Amino acid sequence: MSDSFTTTVLNISTGTAETVTDLTRACEEFLTRTAPGRDGLLNVFVPHATAGIAVLETGAGSDDDLLAALHHLLPADDRWQHRHGSPGHGRDHVLPALVPPHATLPVIGGRLELGTWQSVCLVDTNRDNPDRQVRLSFLG
Repeated sequence: MSDSFTTTVLNISTGTAETVTDLTRACEEFLTRTAPGRDGLLNVFVPHATAGIAVLETGAGSDDDLLAALHHLLPADDRWQHRHGSPGHGRDHVLPALVPPHATLPVIGGRLELGTWQSVCLVDTNRDNPDRQVRLSFLG
């Protein structure tokens, strides 16, 4: 099984602001090491109750638009039943229902098959926890 399934863990510091962190380069570097010339699937998973993985365009404002949309859908106020942490932190626990904690992507010839403007991103609105782990797994 070790030849067909390989996993690594990325340690990501997201700081104390809501953020969209581009993981594409780290995914590509992982595939270069573990899947040269191979076809398969890359699974990206964040094992946290308050973060998600999204495939979207970055650098042209879409990442900021996503955070604005999430702020509109999930306001950081006192409406949430989950009340520990900073004000409005309960919304962070709802985030993975809208931005899932995983994405599975095709790998062809050892390369991540993304559209021209697509990036793999960690979405983190939780200002109370600046340290995240992201698991990358290649199945080929």
